[in-house]
Amino acid sequence: MANTVEALRLDCGPVKPFLIVNPASASGRTGRHFDAIARAVRAAVGEFECAFTRQRGDGVRLAHQALAAGGELLVAVGGDGTASEVIDGIQSDPGERGPRTLFGFIPRGTGGDLRRTIGIAQDVDGAARALAGRGEVVLDLGRIELAAAGGGRVVRHFANVAGLGVSGVVSRSVNHGIRLPSGKLAFALASARALVTWQDQPVRWRLDGGAWQEERLTALSVCNGRYFGGGMQVAPDARMDDGLFDVVVWQGFGILDFLVKRPMLYDGTHVRLPNTRVARARTVEAEPLGGATVHLDVDGENPGTLPARFSVLPGALRIRVAG
Repeated sequence: MANTVEALRLDCGPVKPFLIVNPASASGRTGRHFDAIARAVRAAVGEFECAFTRQRGDGVRLAHQALAAGGELLVAVGGDGTASEVIDGIQSDPGERGPRTLFGFIPRGTGGDLRRTIGIAQDVDGAARALAGRGEVVLDLGRIELAAAGGGRVVRHFANVAGLGVSGVVSRSVNHGIRLPSGKLAFALASARALVTWQDQPVRWRLDGGAWQEERLTALSVCNGRYFGGGMQVAPDARMDDGLFDVVVWQGFGILDFLVKRPMLYDGTHVRLPNTRVARARTVEAEPLGGATVHLDVDGENPGTLPARFSVLPGALRIRVAG
């Protein structure tokens, strides 16, 4: 089966959308120019409802509220972090969400990695027209249980890529400091800064309950989708409909590797390098060793640290697409 949304298109009727909008996305342009977004959505699908996020976590809360009010098509308007929160809200809904619940996406963020993976149009008009489509794709989700930043354990769901190591440091940097108009440039600069002083971290990890491996890692990425870091093709063969993660492990990857071999990260040929390994699994477990604080990256956000357990949820996400 082709690695495209075309392969799983189903015939479904129109549904009134509920927009969950991050006004701070696109460097604040989403909030300042929401009237133009609203016009595009209204022209494509007619009337809609919407609510605006104000702080981290609001996407989950607003998704719960929309579902409780009978919403069936929940649309994230923002970046990958906003999309991840809305998806997490749909999957973690405490009530009885309907069997027809759909996710929609109008991408307005820095990285654009989820948009690339599922083939959503980058422009507002194109993304709005997709909401009016009569198709959907049914894709896998990832579930991660992790150590929360404030202590205790939390569960998050991710559509695209989650991982540990330098990618967690990079996501922290992008979300709390580096803000550039280009997502590719922001993630590239953050990656270069992190790798200048990076030392591989000691980690204990295993796949599908097998033997534990103890080693120092640059990063370990648990990939449902193919892209992370503003367009880096971390897992070129990953599919979101096969019930498996592609697990990509980097060791000894430093600033010189990044500068010299950077094009390989974007075209996916980095998986041929001797310090890169790729495996497939349904579950991944990872723990820090020697008291190390190992940060996590979950769809471009940094919700906490190791220890963590990743598991795939086959066919858990339904996305509205054009058709």
